[in-house]
Order: sequence, then C-alpha cells, then structure tokens
Amino acid sequence: QVQLVESGGGLVQAGGSLRLSCAASGIIFRFNFMGWYRQAPGKQRELVARITSITSGGNTNYADSVKGRFTISRDNAKNTVYLQMNSLKPEDSAVYYCNVVPGIPDYWGQGTQVTVSS
Repeated sequence: QVQLVESGGGLVQAGGSLRLSCAASGIIFRFNFMGWYRQAPGKQRELVARITSITSGGNTNYADSVKGRFTISRDNAKNTVYLQMNSLKPEDSAVYYCNVVPGIPDYWGQGTQVTVSS
C-alpha cells in the first residue's frame, strides 16, 4: 500500500520561508519521478516542482510562478522529498501535496496547508 505523508506547512508572513517534507512508503522511491503539487480554493491542482529519478539524474523543473523561489530535493535513503519555499507570497497559499509524476490518483495524501499572510 502506497503512503505519501506531507508535513511542514503552516502560517507564515509574506517574504518568509517554509520547508515541506513528504515521506513515501510502498513504492520504489528512488526510481520514481516525484513532484510537489498545490491546490488553492476554487482552482485546479497544479504541479509546481518536479525532480527526476536517481537513474535520470535527479534533475529539477519548476512552474514559472515559483522558479527562483522554491527548491525541490530528495533523499533516496530516507524515501523523502522536500520543498524549500522562500520569498513566499500570498498567492502561494494552498494545500500542498506530493505524488509521483505524473500523479496517480490513488496516491494522493491529505496534503499540508500553507497560508501566507500579506
């Protein structure tokens, strides 16, 4: 059974930082492309950051809206993917989820809420 458990969200002022973590089990983590997604109220879920598998070099890609502010990384020994978020903006407020890329519906966890106050 696959479990993806996100943590690290919270309330932060604009300009602040947060580090999200996602612990994975039930998958061969190091061979999967992993991503951080977010969903704001009334909006579709979007992929904001992606990191490729160990066999694909661990390369990263970002949505234009977060490029230069967010950094995705992974620790294959801990089966964990991280999202360092700096210079946060109110428009970054959303529930953040991790999943493989492309996302598999059965893998979605509960996510972690990020709220950025202005």
